[in-house]
Parts: sequence; C-alpha cells; structure tokens
Amino acid sequence: MDALPSFEFDDRILAQGAEISRKLDQLRMEKFPPNAEKTLRPFGMAEAAHYLGVTPNNLKRLHLEGKGPTPQIGGGGRRSYTAQQIVELRHYLDKNGRSDAKKYVPGRKAGEKLQIIAVVNFKGGSGKTTTATHLAQHLSLTGHRILAVDLDPQASLSALHGFQPELDKNPSLYDSIRYDDPRPLTDVIQATNFPLLDIVPANLELQEYEYETPLAMQTSQEGKRFFTRLGKALETVDDRYDVVIIDCPPQLGYLTLTALSAATSVLITVHPQMLDLMSMSQFLLMLGNIAKTIKKAGANFNLDWLRYLITRFEPTDVPQAQMLGFMQSMLAEDILKNPMLKSTAISDAGLTKQSLYEVERANFNRDTYDRAIESLDAVNFEIQGLIHRAWGRL
Repeated sequence: MDALPSFEFDDRILAQGAEISRKLDQLRMEKFPPNAEKTLRPFGMAEAAHYLGVTPNNLKRLHLEGKGPTPQIGGGGRRSYTAQQIVELRHYLDKNGRSDAKKYVPGRKAGEKLQIIAVVNFKGGSGKTTTATHLAQHLSLTGHRILAVDLDPQASLSALHGFQPELDKNPSLYDSIRYDDPRPLTDVIQATNFPLLDIVPANLELQEYEYETPLAMQTSQEGKRFFTRLGKALETVDDRYDVVIIDCPPQLGYLTLTALSAATSVLITVHPQMLDLMSMSQFLLMLGNIAKTIKKAGANFNLDWLRYLITRFEPTDVPQAQMLGFMQSMLAEDILKNPMLKSTAISDAGLTKQSLYEVERANFNRDTYDRAIESLDAVNFEIQGLIHRAWGRL
C-alpha cells in the first residue's frame, strides 16, 4: 500500500475555506437575485392578524372599509401584507383603536429601560443561534424595535440574515469595542430584511478581542474594565431600540463576559441529554466563579430574569422526557414552560439560510410546519412576556 502523501496544513485549509466561501456566495446569488440581498415574503392575513393580536375578520373589515394599508390580493382573493405594512397597521390600530383597547405598538415607554438578552451556552449545537434568530425576528414581527448582535466570530447569526463576512467586508462589534480607535456603534449597525430588526454582524476580527484584552488588562484602566465596553457602546443607541439580542460565542471568554455584564437578562439554551447537562454544569460553575472575580472589579450582574430553554426537544423520546423532568426538579421556575421542539422544518429552512419565519408554509408538510411554528411562537411569546414584566407591565 502506498504511503499517504504529506501536505502543508495551512495551505490546504486556506484553499478549502476559500472554495467553500465561493460556493456559498454562488448559492446566495442564486437564492437572492439580483444583488444577493435577502428579501422577505408577504404574510397571509391570518399570520398578520396573529402577530398584530387581532382577528383576521378585523383586518378584512379594515380593508373593505378602505382603512389602513392596502393588502396584496392573490389567487382566490387571498389577502397578504408585507412586513412593512404590518408595521403600518400597528400604528393605524394604535391611533384609531378604542381607548380601552390594548396597545398595538408594544415598545418601550418613558422610564422603561432597554432590555438586553444574552443567549449563551458553553457547548456548541445547543440551538443558541437558532434561538437568537427566531427570537429577534419574532419580537420584530410583534412590533418591537430589535438590535441583534452577533458576538460569535463564526458569524452564524449574520449568515442567517444574509451576510457573508469574508466577502461583504462589513465591520463587526470588534470595531466598536476595540481598545485603539473604536468606531461608533452606529457605523457598524446594518439593516435586515425585517423592518424593525437591525443587526451588528460578526466576522473573524472579533477573535482579536480575546487576544487583546489580556494585554490591555496589564497596561490600561480600559483593559481592567473590559466588561463595560459593550454596555457603553449600546448606551449610544439606547433610544433606537426596545430589545437587544446577543448571540454569544460557545465559549466562556472575554466576549461572553462582556455580553453578560451588559445584559439585563440571560437565556441559557440546553439540549436535554446527559452530556449536555454535564457540560452546562461545568459552564455554570466556571461562570459563577469568574463572575464573582470581575464583580469585585465593578462588573454589573443584576438581572431582571434568567431562564433555561430546552432546545431540540422530542416529546416522544423517553430519555429526553426523563432528563427534562430531572432538570425541572432542580431548576424549577427558571426553566421556560415551553420547550423548543426538534423539527425538520427548522433545519430544512436553514439549508437555504432562512429562518422559519421567512419560508413559505407551502414549501413544507403543513403539519410539520405548523408544529414547528407553534413551538417557536410559544417560546417567543413566553420570553416576550418576561420582557414586558421587566418593564413593569402585567
């Protein structure tokens, strides 16, 4: 048998990375012509009514009376609205609804603080980015002004919103929290295909923060207070958003600690398997010890809420159900009541760099799609309730 030929590791992986990047960009051009930028499908009347909190008949009546934005009329007289029209409907209903009706524009009021949610887990594959993506999009569809922050150098959250860092050359949060010549966060923020959702995309430069911070801690006061840098950057755009969703990297480094120090709440994603629970145990012990250390240096870890979200849950899987019961016995009220179900609809949507809120129901088995979207909505409405309670609303 011939011996395997040796090769240069760095050259090989650089070439392979470049080829994968080229193919992904080709797929992006094919999926989102003509300029490779994501658009957003229209939403049927029932969907629009669901996110507005009204009945489909209410929207139909508005259209027949010539009030509010005019929907698109498709085959069979089906009405649909763009995401921007849903925003316009919110403001119309808020202005013209009964005085005793609930408010249709649910964002922050005077005196309510910016909500900053850090989505974290020490272990990859826990559904962290999927959770952050769907939560950000859901909150925007329900009328909240959202800033999604991709803090993972792998940039999966950015990719799901149509960005390819190595080709698009967008700045990342690193540009706003770096120690030398930081840029204003407003220069880094990008619009997405959801009208009320902006994003701070990621790129590999974010990893520089992990290398530079230990050096800065030895040489400057700014370095010693590294954990304040994200919070200070977000203060500059405080009036523009209701909620910030931070997708943290799957490691307990300086980026994650910076996010947790800025956060008003923390969402920990966990897959109901023994190895994942063991990993989470180590993550919590490490995080708790490190948090105590940097708290002495002035870090703020005062949270409105902490919740664990069970992800990729299969109700018919007996060991998973047992593990869920085991976790509930320990964590009690800190576990969200609604788990995120495992679904081929979510994973299949991801194959085209889309979320479940972006894809058409007709592209899937309807029962599969409906189960998945019902699960996502249940999780996200529960989190929305926690946000509103943090604002002091019942």
